[in-house]
Amino acid sequence: MTSLTSAGADTLVFRPAAERFHSQLDWLDSWHSFSFSHHHDPAWMGFGPLRVINDDTIAAGKGFGLHPHRDMEIVTVMVEGQLNHRDSMGHTAVLREGEVQAMSAGTGVVHSEMNLGDRPCRLLQIWIEPVRRGLPPGYGQKPFAIGPGWTPLLSPDAAGDTLAIQRPVQLWRAQPRPGDALDLAIAPGSQGWLQLIDGEGEIGGRGLQRGDGLGFSAGALPAFVAGPSGADLLLFALR
Repeated sequence: MTSLTSAGADTLVFRPAAERFHSQLDWLDSWHSFSFSHHHDPAWMGFGPLRVINDDTIAAGKGFGLHPHRDMEIVTVMVEGQLNHRDSMGHTAVLREGEVQAMSAGTGVVHSEMNLGDRPCRLLQIWIEPVRRGLPPGYGQKPFAIGPGWTPLLSPDAAGDTLAIQRPVQLWRAQPRPGDALDLAIAPGSQGWLQLIDGEGEIGGRGLQRGDGLGFSAGALPAFVAGPSGADLLLFALR
């Protein structure tokens, strides 16, 4: 991992966009923040319980056919376009821009993810380890209106309008305007991960751009300040 500083509990880990793993097919352009599929690096197996962040662009009419998962919390954040979902729990759904899907694979789920729209779609698929193995499968999906401040998407108890996740993890999304500052405070004892979906900004004078990721411990970072084009980003609080 690329360590920015090493000061006890305040160790920061930077994952530049250009150093992510890359998979390219005729229908899929995928950037992997952590080891995934045939891309394997012992230094990049995840960050705490966060195991996968894949930034996928899928061509129209293409996608992932039926395939299995188990013992993983699988979160899909739709950025552009649509994705058609079908699974062995009986769910058939369309995910559109701004929507989030949270699926607990638990003891086993088979699903497909196809772009049946007329243009490419872009999404972030995120895998997080559940609190324990062998949980019942589950499914949730909803749209979120994302503003310049943090909008909560996930929480372990589905507080407010969030989706549930089988792990003491929280996830927020924000789309700050140019010059907006966002607090990165998370609960003591947590680890944070910041992922830029789009745009640019800086933290303490360090520039960040689309696709960059930053891991940190609670209290280790000043505010994120959005750049001239604004930003679109995710913030995880992980335990």
